[in-house]
This record gives sequence, C-alpha cells and structure tokens, in this order.
Amino acid sequence: MNAPSLIRSIESFSTWIGKTFAWLIVLLMLVVCVEVFKRYILNAPTAWIFDANNMIYGTLFMMTGAYALAQDGHVRGDFLYGRFAPRTQAWLDLVLYVLFFLPGIGALTWAGWTYFGDSLAIHEQTFNADPLPLYPFKFVIPLAGAVVLLQGLSEMLRCVECIRTGAWLPRLKDAQEMDVVGQQLGGGGYADDEARREAIARAHQIDETARQRGAGGREML
Repeated sequence: MNAPSLIRSIESFSTWIGKTFAWLIVLLMLVVCVEVFKRYILNAPTAWIFDANNMIYGTLFMMTGAYALAQDGHVRGDFLYGRFAPRTQAWLDLVLYVLFFLPGIGALTWAGWTYFGDSLAIHEQTFNADPLPLYPFKFVIPLAGAVVLLQGLSEMLRCVECIRTGAWLPRLKDAQEMDVVGQQLGGGGYADDEARREAIARAHQIDETARQRGAGGREML
C-alpha cells in the first residue's frame, strides 16, 4: 500500500468513527427531553441523569476528535502560515506534530489507560443515590487518544508527501457548511428562484474567497 492509499484509509476510518459517535447527540437530546418531562411535569427527577449526560457528551466530544483532525476542522490562528508555500507549511506542521502532538496525545493515551485500569480494578462508580459504573467511560479516554494518534500519524505522513511532491494531498470531502446552506436555501419556500440562486452564489463566493487565502489551494477552516 502506497502512502496516499494509507492516508485515505486512515482518513476513512477516522471519518467513520466520527460519524458513528456523532449519533450520540441524538441520544443526548432524547435523554435531556425525557428528563425535563419527568422533572417538571411528573415531578419525578432521575438521580443519575446528570452523570449520564456528562458521560454521553464527553464520549461524543472525545471520539469525534480524529474526525475533526481528518477534516482539518480544528481552529487555526493563521497570521503567516497561509502565505507560506506548501512545502514550508508541511515542514512546519511536521515539526510541530513531532514536538507537541506526539508527546501530548501519547501522554493522554498512556495516562488514560492507567486511569481506566485503576477504575476497573475497584469497579469505580459515580457518587449519587443510584450510582453508575464509571470505568466504561474512562475507557473512552485511551480509546479516543489512540484514534486521534492514528489520525495524527496520517497527518504526518501527509506532510511527508507534501514535502516530496510540493502539493498537499486532497482530503476526503465530507459535508461542509456551504453544502448545508445550499440545501436550506434550495428548499426554502419564502424566496423566489432568482433570489435563492443569488444567495447561494454569494455564500459560495464568500467560502471560496476564504479557502483561497491558503497557499496552494489548501483548505483553511
């Protein structure tokens, strides 16, 4: 398997993980709605619901990190980076991944595994009237760290490919904000066709202008 194929495979895996765990937001919404109904309508609050909400949201947040990295979706404070040539960008990214990403995510994964092991050994539970097991949630920490670490290695390999070829390997395309804008405007019933087309065109023009700020056509989110 060559480098681009390996990068694509890891990106596909990270995207699948992110989209799978993204469904937790639906579960979280249902849990909150049911609890609001029970608490304020039936006057029968659930003791463990706060802990369950934190676990669901924490799992959602951690397990979608690799997806955000694969989509280049993390916030970037860009003052000079966008003006650099792709090879310079790749060298800078590669150095920063080695100096900061690998030690940080490696420590997170290692420490998370230790926390999970200690929690499992004592069958740790939450502190409330109806305790919940805590060790399954703590297992998410090393699991998320391992998935993000795998995607980070893919990003480093992407940097090496850019240094070799002088151009960034295109990322796997997923739903973007402009796609959602087009769908919403396209299905709207309060504007005529011409106004709808103009609004979609303006939105795409703004998005394209922002994208072209990055050197070599690389997406800058």
